[in-house]
Amino acid sequence: MMLIDCPNCGPRDETEFEYGSQAHVPYPKDPQALSNDEWAQWLYFRDNPMGLRAERWVHVTGCRKWFNAVRDTVTYEFKATYPVGTPRPDIAQYNGGTR
Repeated sequence: MMLIDCPNCGPRDETEFEYGSQAHVPYPKDPQALSNDEWAQWLYFRDNPMGLRAERWVHVTGCRKWFNAVRDTVTYEFKATYPVGTPRPDIAQYNGGTR
């Protein structure tokens, strides 16, 4: 069992959470001006790095609130969790200063 540290409820079992997507993806400034291909690119294409990544998660069986997390996609280890609307922590502090 892995514990995920919900910023609102504290550490809980991983089965209480669902993955949302990549975090900190800015909404298009003028969505009406996007072509269908540009809109599809924004909706469906996300970075898929090997290593640390900022993601959105939701605590579905707890507080039901969304939060962000820095997670290592290789080891699945959560390095940090933080509320939506707050800046992403410096990822370099979690992987020895690279990336």
